[in-house]
Amino acid sequence: MHISAKADYAVRALLELACQPARPLTCEAIASSQEIPFRFLKSVVGELRRAGLVRSQRGCEGGYWLGRPADEISLLDVTVAVDGEVITLRGETLTKLDYPGPAAGLPGVWRRIESDAASLLAGVTIGSLLPAEARERPSAREVA
Repeated sequence: MHISAKADYAVRALLELACQPARPLTCEAIASSQEIPFRFLKSVVGELRRAGLVRSQRGCEGGYWLGRPADEISLLDVTVAVDGEVITLRGETLTKLDYPGPAAGLPGVWRRIESDAASLLAGVTIGSLLPAEARERPSAREVA
């Protein structure tokens, strides 16, 4: 199994944003806090923005916020946003995978692993990963 750097960085960035819901955070601040390469994070945050998981504002007061409440963003949402698929085999999806002869049953095992992983990721939200003190803070919507 392989968890991409993009998925790891994306979740860590979303957790930083979820901890500071009342104000926008810059990519520089997130990268520094999480020790993530800035240029790579900038690309990842762009993918999160296109998926609607973060929203942005330009300017000196700008930065990024969560695009939805932390409890509504699952790890599956994040993985699909940045990687496209939960599991691939040699870069290909598992949907049409077919092997001949004695290996004919193997694609079903790979698809079950993918399904089980997707179920697990769907059941874990950004909100559920936050430390207790961060969950008790008011959200940006409650502050505004």
